[in-house]
Amino acid sequence: MLNDLLSRWPLIRQIQTGTDGTGSEAMSEKTRNLRPKHDGAEVTRSICPYCGVGCGQLVYHKNGKLISSRGRLCPKGADTYELHTHPGRLTRVKYRRPYSRQWEDLDLESAMDMVADRVWESRERSFQETRDGEKLMQTTAIAHLGGATLDNEENYLIKKLFTGGLGMVRISNQARI
Repeated sequence: MLNDLLSRWPLIRQIQTGTDGTGSEAMSEKTRNLRPKHDGAEVTRSICPYCGVGCGQLVYHKNGKLISSRGRLCPKGADTYELHTHPGRLTRVKYRRPYSRQWEDLDLESAMDMVADRVWESRERSFQETRDGEKLMQTTAIAHLGGATLDNEENYLIKKLFTGGLGMVRISNQARI
């Protein structure tokens, strides 16, 4: 029994095998069974949400829950996991009505509906079908500034949606600034 107990001790295994203690002989049973926190998780390629550089990022998730994020990122990008999982993270939109002095909380769905309604109302109010007999089919009351983290294909689709679908002519992209 004592021999069995001593043989499980990493120092004794190191002496018995004559090794330098950097291999499996230095591991206890507990150490051998350790697994990384993202073991068995699915991985999704993503883009760091902070600046417009578009650094690649690996996001590990299991059972619909974020586990960790990895990549060659700056200190802010390396904290993406904390950004999304911190208990103090705001999950509601702060909104202040016109002429109000108070902020109110809105759920994201309501806020997005308000934005969509206002974009559509601005388009309808300012849409020009013709000018001086020339066919225009455009609005200059709304604009779009795309993000540098989007790839060429995404920017192309956004441009088609906003020019063809909404008639917007003021479209630019942060990547060329």
